[in-house]
Amino acid sequence: MAAVTSTSLASRLSTPKAAAPSHSYSPATQFSGLRRSFSNLDYSPQHLFSPNLRISSPRKPCRGIVAMAGSGKFFVGGNWKCNGTKDSISKLVSDLSSAKLEADVDVVVAPPFVYLDQVRNSLTDRIEISAQNSWVGKGGAFTGEISVEQLKDIGCNWVILGHSERRHVIGEDDQFIGKKAAYALSQGLKVIACIGELLQQREAGKTFEVCFQQMKAFADAVPSWDDVVVAYEPVWAIGTGKVATPQQAQEVHVAVRDWLKKNVSDEVASKTRIIYGGSVNGSNCAELAKQEDIDGFLVGGASLKGPEFAVIVNSVTSKKVAA
Repeated sequence: MAAVTSTSLASRLSTPKAAAPSHSYSPATQFSGLRRSFSNLDYSPQHLFSPNLRISSPRKPCRGIVAMAGSGKFFVGGNWKCNGTKDSISKLVSDLSSAKLEADVDVVVAPPFVYLDQVRNSLTDRIEISAQNSWVGKGGAFTGEISVEQLKDIGCNWVILGHSERRHVIGEDDQFIGKKAAYALSQGLKVIACIGELLQQREAGKTFEVCFQQMKAFADAVPSWDDVVVAYEPVWAIGTGKVATPQQAQEVHVAVRDWLKKNVSDEVASKTRIIYGGSVNGSNCAELAKQEDIDGFLVGGASLKGPEFAVIVNSVTSKKVAA
């Protein structure tokens, strides 16, 4: 029942009422539908997400010392979801604060709302704090919601938006998520923008179509991509123990980067970090990190284990290649 109610609320708030200019936000901003032709893109339906597919990029080889297609800093986020107690989180914070982390990585953790202040006041400044969700506008009579202003007030720098559990369990749609991202950015909160396909969508050859639609909802809404990190998380790999192969993840990442190049700009495509999520752990992170278009990770269960999360952060060393 809760999911049905949330779906209805999200639908009402994202129903178009009047046209508004793209790349701007106001409380009255509405969005047109997501349906559009992708005929100008180089991905034909019969080849979508084939295990043997290798999408070649027209870009020149990566810079000599780091295997990254983009120009952004390696990024690792830990999504603690609805886990933890005061005691277990104190232990986790202690482990993280004492861990030796590579310097050339942006590290962010997202505790449950009720522990944000505890973590903010006890975690090393080396690691930034994110919320797992935020409301679509200014606070007020919205029971159970958390406003961007409240998050900023307690020292949050980031928010995760569009996670599959918000999309497919709570019922938030693309336009509603785009609107939330626009408001968060307008108030100075950075956004981890999640995209990803369900198993049946992948098997139907719609991986790129789904991800591009979700990307378009963000692109229609956000005023700038400077404070946005895109997280590709195939839904079938989240919390299941199944992981996209490094090649499969790379295929989608390069497709998303090329989408940004064709639909936003070359600069945004280069600067925007595209990270991977979906059962990332200390054992598989190194091979995933070697992929040119994987700029980091959004980690679930493994982020609840301080030493293992540190291993994932330090997998940036796998991107180092011989000069």
